[in-house]
Amino acid sequence: MDKLLVIDDETDVRYAFRRLFDSPDIELRLASSGEEGLRMLKEFHPNLIVMDIRMGGMNGLQTLQAIRQFDTKTPVILMTAYGATQTAIEAMKLGAYDYVLKPFDVPKLQKLIFEALKASRDMSKPVSFETDAETLDDELGMIGRSEPMQQVFKLIGQLANSDATVLITGESGTGKELVARAIYQNSPRSKQSFLAINCAAIPENLLESELFGHEKGSFTGANQTRIGKFEQCHNGTLFLDEIGDMSLPTQTKMLRVLQSGTFEKLGSNKPVEVDVRVIAATNQRLEETVLDKKFREDLFYRLNVVRIQLPALRQRKDDIPLLVHYFLRKFSNLFGIPSKKINKDALDALSDYEWPGNVRELENVIQRAFVVTKSEIILLSDLPNEIVSGNQMEARSSVESASSMQVAIPEITKEKQIQGEEVSEIQPLADAMFKWARNNPDQKLLPTVERELVRQALKEMQGNQVKASSLLGITRATLRKRIEKFDIRQEVNVD
Repeated sequence: MDKLLVIDDETDVRYAFRRLFDSPDIELRLASSGEEGLRMLKEFHPNLIVMDIRMGGMNGLQTLQAIRQFDTKTPVILMTAYGATQTAIEAMKLGAYDYVLKPFDVPKLQKLIFEALKASRDMSKPVSFETDAETLDDELGMIGRSEPMQQVFKLIGQLANSDATVLITGESGTGKELVARAIYQNSPRSKQSFLAINCAAIPENLLESELFGHEKGSFTGANQTRIGKFEQCHNGTLFLDEIGDMSLPTQTKMLRVLQSGTFEKLGSNKPVEVDVRVIAATNQRLEETVLDKKFREDLFYRLNVVRIQLPALRQRKDDIPLLVHYFLRKFSNLFGIPSKKINKDALDALSDYEWPGNVRELENVIQRAFVVTKSEIILLSDLPNEIVSGNQMEARSSVESASSMQVAIPEITKEKQIQGEEVSEIQPLADAMFKWARNNPDQKLLPTVERELVRQALKEMQGNQVKASSLLGITRATLRKRIEKFDIRQEVNVD
């Protein structure tokens, strides 16, 4: 017979568990506080403990910590009506089996408890069981009650006491650096340094020096010896964002430092030893780049020790209302003004949108709406046209090259119907460009337009080359060549 101990200070919850689990196959004991539960433990020896987080006296985490001082094997499921991801991470660090939110989905709760009881029975053998944290993160800035995000939070907790290399994958704007910081903040290295570097935002010829350092005179412009990020981050955590953009020679050096913990600075043959935990991230499919011979297979396996796949926002639309209200609170605090609300039509439009830019795009939209709205409530009319209309590309279709070409481009609607013929919104742009070309025969049309598109993309994306290349539909390497070709001066925002 399995033994189940339930610790909760709510009478209704204890009664519900009695109705659900008091059976000939399960011996059930109920405790109304952490202190009472600890006393029962020593005589009852349950196979599973289900316990509330927030209780009078000792809370659930304190009780779990006390349990683990003398019992490291009994599975413990924590439950609460309050979803805080930091609490979930702490619970996983302390060895909780799982973490669930109230109100319960009874069939899922029963399934989970029976699985935990089976795990307890099998505990005599070495068993590795997965946990499944259900939570919502406010403190870390990651919000989500959806199942994909709960899996992410669970993995963060499981990785907290590990030094394993982590590969975070997901589309741009899904929050990969937030996850990296959460892993770092909950790791044994949290008292040491954390450095983040965007491999795509640094020219290829400078990235190796940025990571590993260089000796004076090792290349043109190396006027003094410089230590790299690996050396700066000794005993700490290094986050390598967009690692898929790293050149093959630099990948070779990365592989060595991951294998042996040693490297040489540029211009030096003296090995440097470091102890650094690496967390890498990419929005590329590295398996495909390996097949294309653009990414080393051995480095991929070194990085892919533990993978965290972040869902796109369109894959967790149930989280959009939570994210919206989180950002409204955030901007209220940031601007020092009372928080605003959002009406149902506007929230429905946000939920229906596909969000190609993911959470980062949603945050920008909410900030814009927060600023432009003239009332206490954000209305549908306060949202950008592409969200109201559902046209994902409408906001990106306007070209601001009129100023450099000195041509007045007429206002373009999404689609016009003229004499029964549909005229796309690109046609007026092309007409204006050719008119400019005819008036300026000494100028070449394509290079001029190309330069202006690159300049405007960088301006719109605040100098971020990764975002600008994505907007233009070209690779970052191609964008860099265009920047050099057209001598475009801009500040690179390492994001």
